[in-house]
Amino acid sequence: MADLYQSFVEVFHSLAALVGALGALLAGLIHVLLTGGLLLGWAAWWLWGVNWAKAWPVLAQGAWVPLLLLIALGALVWSQILPGGVNLGFATLPNFWWHLGAAGLLAGTALFCGWLQGYMGWTPEEIPIYPEGGHGHDDAHGHSH
Repeated sequence: MADLYQSFVEVFHSLAALVGALGALLAGLIHVLLTGGLLLGWAAWWLWGVNWAKAWPVLAQGAWVPLLLLIALGALVWSQILPGGVNLGFATLPNFWWHLGAAGLLAGTALFCGWLQGYMGWTPEEIPIYPEGGHGHDDAHGHSH
């Protein structure tokens, strides 16, 4: 009877360790999804939500200048919202500069997704936002011209 009790205790401890390990795994997965989910959403939007076949010519015509200004402005605002440098171990990056680097990495990720979309041929389908047959303005709407 004591051997049966001892076996039951060992099985119970093993089951408790398994539940603890599964809980730690689930907590780690939730942490990864919460921290990486925004980055995955960012990449998914720029990869499948933007028609880069139309965006590249616009950027080439000069829209890259306001884009750079928006990156710098975003880094400036971000550096005021979350001030403080970042320690890389061998050097410490000042407040604004690491924010500018992070904003540049986000912009670079978007541009890489655009390149990848063109390389793989993943151009999203056009979704018309205006009704067929013109601009939807009826000239006979009660005004006397």
